[in-house]
Amino acid sequence: MKVTFVTDTYTPQPNGVATTLSRLVKGLRENGHEVDVVRPSILASDEEGLEVPSVGFPGYPEVRFGFPMRIVLQSRWHRNRPDVIYVATETPLGASAISAARALGIPAASGFHTNFQQYMAHYQMPLLEKATLKYLRRLHNRSTCTFVPSPDVIAQLDQRGFRNLELLPKGVDTKQFSPSKRSNLLRQSWGARPGSRVGIYVGRIAAEKNLPLVVKSFIEIQKRVPDFVGVFVGDGPKLSELKKEHPEFVYAGVLRGEDLAEYYASADLFVFPSITETFGNVTLEAMASGLAVVAYDYAAANQHIVDGVNGYSARFDDSDHFIEKVLEAAAATDSATVREAARNSARKTRWKKVIRRFEKQLRKLIEGAEAAASKELAL
Repeated sequence: MKVTFVTDTYTPQPNGVATTLSRLVKGLRENGHEVDVVRPSILASDEEGLEVPSVGFPGYPEVRFGFPMRIVLQSRWHRNRPDVIYVATETPLGASAISAARALGIPAASGFHTNFQQYMAHYQMPLLEKATLKYLRRLHNRSTCTFVPSPDVIAQLDQRGFRNLELLPKGVDTKQFSPSKRSNLLRQSWGARPGSRVGIYVGRIAAEKNLPLVVKSFIEIQKRVPDFVGVFVGDGPKLSELKKEHPEFVYAGVLRGEDLAEYYASADLFVFPSITETFGNVTLEAMASGLAVVAYDYAAANQHIVDGVNGYSARFDDSDHFIEKVLEAAAATDSATVREAARNSARKTRWKKVIRRFEKQLRKLIEGAEAAASKELAL
């Protein structure tokens, strides 16, 4: 197959969408497919493909919006026609890619990776939430199908008028993220003693991630476990404010690769109270690293965590219940058993299985487009 990805985020950006896309691209290429990536030129990457201009999101410049490039893309794809196009982000670049593909009769799948409509309230733009949802629905319904990473998000989108939804789960690299990466030296650098409990948060340091509940969780544990250490990994618009208000925590900034894997494995609890995820790759990364994850019961946690068995799940958006689960995890006498079960659960979610499913779904789209073209010629 000749597959073109269109995205506003890609490696080396440290977010779940970029990680997912790089895995999909790598997996397809390893299986012998030709893959092209259209992305913002500002991203420092060795990736081959078309680079396009972009602009940063107001108040959050790390998030890029690619410019609409319909004429450029249509001309490019007319000369070198892909079999199928995957539009991973819903910015003007993604919308123009779907328009170009429709004009050429090329099947174009879209991906629903981010709840942008929920972000509006967190960035002081609540009146735009309905308008954003309407825009997203129209864009995705113009694509051949929309890939969604979790069943509960599919159910929500279906109720809101999104059509042709397909489940595409996510995987995790259990070789990279592993309990074997645990480092006592790293723990010591955090101020943790041999028997200390360490809680960690990994993700954007941004309003949409419900950071006040991470802070409250860490403080509540500290009240009961005096030598507890709280660690934040990531960057974002709220980082400087968080550092100023809570200098008692450890701040690592953005980490990648082995450094990130070592931080995960050297902690004990993973605290993740976000309520805006479509999946949450970090949940699987933490489980693969052998951590006791505390998260709300939706998205990745709903798919992979059995409460009290391989992690802890709280009722959605119930902060009091979330704190109860955090304290339960911190006080658990069977934490080693829970953490081992988390690792074993993560081992069942390999990327190779996800790639095979993705291949089959793309082939189905291509076959459907070919059948429709043949029928049209016959008429």
